[in-house]
Amino acid sequence: MKAMLLSMISLLMLQTSCGQTNQSSTSTVRVGASCEGCELMYSNMPKQLNAVDTCIGWYQQGHQMKIEGTVYKKDGKTPAAGVIVYYYQTNTGGEYAQTATEKTRHGSLRGWLLTGTDGRYTIYTSKPGSYPQSSIPAHIHLTIKEPGMNEYFIDDIQFDDDPFLTKKERDRLPNYAGSGILTLTTNSEGLLYGRRDIILGLNIPNYPK
Repeated sequence: MKAMLLSMISLLMLQTSCGQTNQSSTSTVRVGASCEGCELMYSNMPKQLNAVDTCIGWYQQGHQMKIEGTVYKKDGKTPAAGVIVYYYQTNTGGEYAQTATEKTRHGSLRGWLLTGTDGRYTIYTSKPGSYPQSSIPAHIHLTIKEPGMNEYFIDDIQFDDDPFLTKKERDRLPNYAGSGILTLTTNSEGLLYGRRDIILGLNIPNYPK
């Protein structure tokens, strides 16, 4: 009787242990805030990605703009390799213009970058416009995909001289991966130029410690 009781207790402990192990191995914590529409970054994603991308907006009417930066690991110092930076934006009229091959709500002014060992990326595009009949600041959306982690969005690229970027708007920004507010200058190529460095994990909800 005693032996049977010990056997039953041992079996119960084994089942409980296995249940805990299975739960731990299958449960995942999603990194980042709610990211509605982030899955669209995979629509028509090229098989080969580079650290430099030229958006079709570069060839359209508007102010040509060069944006570059470095993606750093959580320490803010070490360049992060193998990180996909996805961006999408409006045209100069503030619309997510579609084409025959780009019919998602992200429009056709979008692209992908993949960082190398130096963590750097460069975007050639045009300056976006604000949404029609709105007071929303002009912006470029950014989504990050790190190896072994779900995609998550970070602070939009915005422009310091935008009249719609009020103090109230600035104060509500979460600074995901650092500030996205750029002070544009004109570089030696005659292009609008801005720098947006990205610090992985900075202010990102549920980011691994």
